[in-house]
Amino acid sequence: MTQQLIHNPSLWIERLARFGYISKGVVYAIVGLLAAQAAFGSGGKTTDTEGALQEIVNQPFGEFLLALVAVGLIGYVILRFVQAIKDPEHKGTDAKGLVQRIGYAINGFIYAGIALSAVQIILGSDSGGNSNSRQDWTARLLSEPFGQWLVGAVGALTIGLGFYEFYQAFSSKFKRQLNLSELDDSQRKLVMAISRFGLVARGIVFCIIGWFLIQAATLSDASQAGGLAEALQTLAKQPLGPWLLGIVALGLVAYGVYMVIQARYRQVVTR
Repeated sequence: MTQQLIHNPSLWIERLARFGYISKGVVYAIVGLLAAQAAFGSGGKTTDTEGALQEIVNQPFGEFLLALVAVGLIGYVILRFVQAIKDPEHKGTDAKGLVQRIGYAINGFIYAGIALSAVQIILGSDSGGNSNSRQDWTARLLSEPFGQWLVGAVGALTIGLGFYEFYQAFSSKFKRQLNLSELDDSQRKLVMAISRFGLVARGIVFCIIGWFLIQAATLSDASQAGGLAEALQTLAKQPLGPWLLGIVALGLVAYGVYMVIQARYRQVVTR
């Protein structure tokens, strides 16, 4: 097996990528579980991906577990950059293909930041906080010519990503990427239900984060920019807030399970 990995780099990229999906799933599941506990009054808190990483490191053997998650996230980042640069999925160089490949690259940079946060936590240094860094880059964009338009465009794009998650959920487009032939009908239906629930929950969160950015652009106020934790807090403050938060939180747990499903059944193409 070791020789096979050495002589076939695409194989180890695939293995790392599958590990990366699991790591991503663990992070989302922890965020969801903590938010669900907060919603149902059994402790917990609304937090973001960095809060999830902190939760991991606070467990027994936490640094070792977080190191595994960091390695997995790095594997996921490598996959995204391979997809963006080498184009193993043959997205092409037309407008649609380039948009998808740029999206892979952006996703890679986002999870590279999360992986870096994990490494900084292991080393005992302060990663600075996702919300602060988000507000910092929002402030930098606002200071540029047409800055409000730029931030507003990012917000609109984020909402668009949310609606794309809805589209994936209700069109079952994601099913094409999964090889579920070894499952029976009831198992496939369960996989589909969990996956749809997770995608819808993530879509809702994206829409709220996008709205925060549009507010920041409209008011020219970077402090309005919020992330995952702020989106969950916003849900909690609505009428029937605990119910809304609880449903979306469980949806994020489902999204974490969906990532594990991707790790097991996704057709990963790396060459």
